Amino acid sequence: MTSAYSDIQSRLQGSMVALVTPMLANGEVDYPKLAELIDWQIEEGTHCLVAVGTTGESATLSMQEHSDVIRYFVKHVNGRVPVIAGTGANNTREAIKLTADAYEAGADCALLVAPYYNKPTQEGLYQHYKAISDAVAMPQMLYNVPGRTVVDIAQETVERLADIDNIVAIKDATGSPERGEKLIQAVGDRLVVLSGDDHTALELTRLGGKGNISVTANVAPNTMSRAFSLALDGKLDDAISVHDSIKPLHRLMFIESSPIPAKYALHKMGKIDKGIRLPLTWLDAKYHDEVDAGLREAGLIG
Repeated sequence: MTSAYSDIQSRLQGSMVALVTPMLANGEVDYPKLAELIDWQIEEGTHCLVAVGTTGESATLSMQEHSDVIRYFVKHVNGRVPVIAGTGANNTREAIKLTADAYEAGADCALLVAPYYNKPTQEGLYQHYKAISDAVAMPQMLYNVPGRTVVDIAQETVERLADIDNIVAIKDATGSPERGEKLIQAVGDRLVVLSGDDHTALELTRLGGKGNISVTANVAPNTMSRAFSLALDGKLDDAISVHDSIKPLHRLMFIESSPIPAKYALHKMGKIDKGIRLPLTWLDAKYHDEVDAGLREAGLIG
């Protein structure tokens, strides 16, 4: 990787948290708690922070709130770790506006989820990402999560997009290490390939991926950062041992749609208020004991 963006590419690695957006019980963004979460994540060793991704309830924030949270996030991090700003949308003009705002705020990279619901063709996906890259001269990361968007960015489309200088990485949340390995073989000299699936992230790292954008790291940042630091150092057995100590959490953080379980867990840990926005709801009571037991087993609550 020898592009003008090789510096940020070298920093997009390790354990990266897709941070929740803490809210008050009335649903308003809780900025003081956001500051506390950011500080805690950095103190616990998280390598990069993602602002307003899917786990940050990007779909329930207004455009103004979206940009305001990113601006606050960047200012509070103050260069301590890279900030990846979730700026994707299923409307290309909206994605350009959000990305431009993130660039102005000083974010290090934009995370652009594949356009959801309207099911563009592969050519439409290519033109969508190209338009954003042409409009905003900042490092940009593709985000493929077909389980949530329905659309799937094909390997051939990623290979075309990898030729665009400021498209620097891809978050592969397909949950398929085999697909990730093919991406690494095809574009790993141009793009940083990251996992977006906690269950399979270590396997992708073993195959040449550079780390994981994680939901579980919301509640267990130190364990996740240690595991991926070890993996990137080639100490895979040690990484697996550390990772397995919290393995049940990967399932529990998706027992209902993310970020519902993560927000419940963080509230249980005393980190955030009981705030979430419709159409998301608080974790169903039938899952409370199971999630509590997982947190207790991981040493996260008493």
